[in-house]
Amino acid sequence: MTVTVNTVSHEGFRHSIKIDDYEVFTDLPKTMGGEGSAPTPHDYFDAALGACKALTLKLYAQKKEIPLTGVTVEVKHDASEEQKGKYALHVKLTLKGVLTDAQRDELHNVADKCPVHKLMTTAEVTIETHLSEGAFSQ
Repeated sequence: MTVTVNTVSHEGFRHSIKIDDYEVFTDLPKTMGGEGSAPTPHDYFDAALGACKALTLKLYAQKKEIPLTGVTVEVKHDASEEQKGKYALHVKLTLKGVLTDAQRDELHNVADKCPVHKLMTTAEVTIETHLSEGAFSQ
């Protein structure tokens, strides 16, 4: 899988994001000079966590035959200390279905074991950025 990000217009900050056959967009808020026409990269970061928790819970419940009929995950962030290396994510889970307290507790614990949660909290991520050669365009 390759993610490709391309500038949509020379004047603005809107970019297309292609992930295999899917396309979404990103932009900056108006307060930062963008059009506010799409989520920011930070929004997608937060959304990745919420989506992973929801999918992990549904998959786990299906495998364990827990009667989970749906999940709502709300993610809010506090980036006020991001420049100091702190980015706080606050997650609210709503589990739907006729569930026992034990099942709710089990699912709550599983939510924090989703791959993106683990990646964000325990993985050593390395990023190598290379300049493409021979790509000269106006």
